[in-house]
Order: sequence, then structure tokens, then C-alpha cells
Amino acid sequence: MYQDEGMGGGSRGGFERRGRRGGGMYANSGAPKPVKPGDEVDVEVEAVASKGDGIAKKDGFVIFIKGATQGQKVKVRITEVKERFAVGEIIA
Repeated sequence: MYQDEGMGGGSRGGFERRGRRGGGMYANSGAPKPVKPGDEVDVEVEAVASKGDGIAKKDGFVIFIKGATQGQKVKVRITEVKERFAVGEIIA
């Protein structure tokens, strides 16, 4: 169960936000995402996540890229788009 879906009471009526950071302009805003599945985008990997995926951004929207390393400039095909992030694979 995600922390957001907490079952406890509390002052937020069971909605726990503990452990979450910000969310940026795309989180729960209904704003159109800058990428969709199948898009190919050129990005620079800004960091590496704790699980080893590269982290890049397109117009502020986070893209996780398996096997990418920090500083790498890659062309990525978007394979999945979630509410707060996308997942891509390196194609060049």
C-alpha cells in the first residue's frame, strides 16, 4: 500500500502525505504531460535514482531511463506515462 493510501485516521481523514515531496506542476493538476507513449525525445540524464535508473526531465516532467548514467545525452522512446513521471528506453 502506498503511503498516500493510508488507512489511519489523523487530521486529514485518512489521507497520509508523510514522506512525499512536492509534486511539481504535473502532479494531480490535470495538466497535459509533455510526453506520451511512443514519443522519442532527446534528453540529458541529470542524476541516477536509488534503484539505478537515470533521471531526465522534459519540460520539468521526470523521465526514468533504465541503464542511463548521469551526464549522458540520449534519445529515449517513452514506454509508459504515469501521473507524476514517465518511463523511457534508450534508442540512441
